[in-house]
Amino acid sequence: MPILALPFPAVDPVIFEVGPFALRWYALSYIVGILLAWRYMRLTVQKDRLWQAVPRPGLVDIDDFVTWGTVGIIVGGRLGYVLVYDPLVYLANPMEIFAVWNGGMSFHGGFAGTVLAMVLFARARGIPLLTLFDLAGVAAPIGLFFGRLANFINDELWGRPTDVPWAVEFPSGGYVPRHPSQLYEAALEGVLLFLVLRLMSHRFGLLQKPGFLAGAFAAGYGITRSIAEEFRMPDAQIGFLPGGFTMGMLLSGPMVIAGIALMVWSWRRAKAA
Repeated sequence: MPILALPFPAVDPVIFEVGPFALRWYALSYIVGILLAWRYMRLTVQKDRLWQAVPRPGLVDIDDFVTWGTVGIIVGGRLGYVLVYDPLVYLANPMEIFAVWNGGMSFHGGFAGTVLAMVLFARARGIPLLTLFDLAGVAAPIGLFFGRLANFINDELWGRPTDVPWAVEFPSGGYVPRHPSQLYEAALEGVLLFLVLRLMSHRFGLLQKPGFLAGAFAAGYGITRSIAEEFRMPDAQIGFLPGGFTMGMLLSGPMVIAGIALMVWSWRRAKAA
């Protein structure tokens, strides 16, 4: 192990408190991520050259969808974590299910919740579902970036022990030098995935193939998450699965397969049209 490791930054998880109300970095990351993703979706639908003749939601639709999407993220993310990662603890303490400020959100659960919200919203408004999927996909890495930074500040989801010079000693990790895997995920799932999808949507015109970018996001997230899982400690209550796999890898595999299948289907459909 290294002689020196980077100390965990002394950042109070609570930004400020006013009476019973407390604003935490964890909550702020979700608020900022959702607001910036909403603004990015609005900017994207306004660029006619990206769409040509492809039908797309209007600005009012995007504004209204934010509420639906937020509910899907929070409810799906929390239920996904409760049911998959720690069901016995929450079964014994059911009121803890609502304590989201303590952390414990599953991306895969949030993804499922958001997909359900999009299906219901698209049906209610009569807008193209695949196009809504695409818009959400290109904007989602923004929220992922801020969410992973919040995981770092919250001293959770830290990485495996390591001797790399940039190892961090996390208080809840026993002050053992570890990979700052939350920052790896912010870079991979947030920055890198956003840039790749930005090139696809703005340079290569793939918004004109409905469903392609949604598939690219699903596959891209599954791949980048699986890479990051090689440096991240699995949840203690689950540990490593047979073969050295983790729950994150197991849940990401179907996303990669489904994402690639959707990309191929979208490309062939557009070519045949």
